Amino acid sequence: MTIGIIGAMDEELEILLKEMKMERKENKAQMVFNLGSLNDKNVVIVRCGIGKVNAAICTQILVDDFKVDAIINVGVAGGIGKDVLPGDIVIADSLVEHDMDATAFGDKVGQIPRMDTFDFKCDPKLVEIANKVCKSFENQKAHIGRIATGDQFVADIEKIKWLSSEFDAYACEMEGGSIAHTAYLNKIPFVVIRSISDNANNGAHMDYEKFLPIAIKNSSTILNNMISLL
Repeated sequence: MTIGIIGAMDEELEILLKEMKMERKENKAQMVFNLGSLNDKNVVIVRCGIGKVNAAICTQILVDDFKVDAIINVGVAGGIGKDVLPGDIVIADSLVEHDMDATAFGDKVGQIPRMDTFDFKCDPKLVEIANKVCKSFENQKAHIGRIATGDQFVADIEKIKWLSSEFDAYACEMEGGSIAHTAYLNKIPFVVIRSISDNANNGAHMDYEKFLPIAIKNSSTILNNMISLL
């Protein structure tokens, strides 16, 4: 089994890259794919860059060139759900692209025209494993729910409230939905996991520079434990 691990930023993968047993690196589409093992499992770890197109290209390369059997995407997101606080983990059970708007053709906002699904559902087994790992950590609160993705850095409170009412989203970010979309088309199991940095919907906020090391540590620990259970 080979597991593809995607992060948008170098910082999100730093600990994992230090802990993995590196075999080789390959450069494709200006991305560095790190091949090796982690907890005796074959892994390919890669920084995709920010945004939906980068994330989709990266996912397709993992499928086509590295023949991954599953994909795990980790990173940082803004909270939307009222009970989602900085430092919490959101494990996606589904993802939707909130910036897809074909309402002029009668589609619901978020619906990709002629696509046979509205949202992209994560693999139940991977969701279960991620949740089990989170529950094993003292004081680590995890939520399971929908994540909304778009090529927008959402800072406007009205937009956040709209994402909550329109999609019942727990968090929003800029890569997960396109990773989910690509994995869905290729019939590859996947899960998206996000550490929450802030939540304008309930006024909760943590200084980003202080939060990032916490998020990285949390994500790396969760991934390490997940991989050992796969």
